[in-house]
Amino acid sequence: MTRTQQTDSVFERLPDQARLWVFASERPLSQRECAALFERVDGFLSRWKAHGAPLAAGRAWLYDRFLAVAVDESVTPPSGCSIDALVHMLKELEAEIGSRLVDNTPVYYRSSRGVERVSRGGFRKLADAGEVTLDTPVFNNTITRLEEFRGGKWEGPARQSWQGRAFFRV
Repeated sequence: MTRTQQTDSVFERLPDQARLWVFASERPLSQRECAALFERVDGFLSRWKAHGAPLAAGRAWLYDRFLAVAVDESVTPPSGCSIDALVHMLKELEAEIGSRLVDNTPVYYRSSRGVERVSRGGFRKLADAGEVTLDTPVFNNTITRLEEFRGGKWEGPARQSWQGRAFFRV
């Protein structure tokens, strides 16, 4: 695996029906910041429980800025409190690494410069100006199942994602 993609062995073994959350860093993380993220997230996932029962959970890290966390609900479903604990840990981690992780409002897309982050209003302006199109690769961080992630619904052309419906007049 390259530095831009690291998947733990649990994530690889989880079934396609596993529940998924995708979190995005507002900027690419340095190697030091990635190491801090892995230590914190991996430690949390190894102890993550719902109502006292361990969760079968794993994570993937992509493009130095996307954290995918998945849990096998057929083993133990996550509870609202356990999901809140995950979000709380990530918010604490944000302060440590100096980058937001828990924010689903920006749009992430790929340009010739790499992965870009822009506000929804900014993406609208880019679309109106023709600087991004229905063929622009976007990241759909709203997917909720591992099968969507593995099946190409996370990264793909805007026309196949919510961004295509939201920002382009078809």
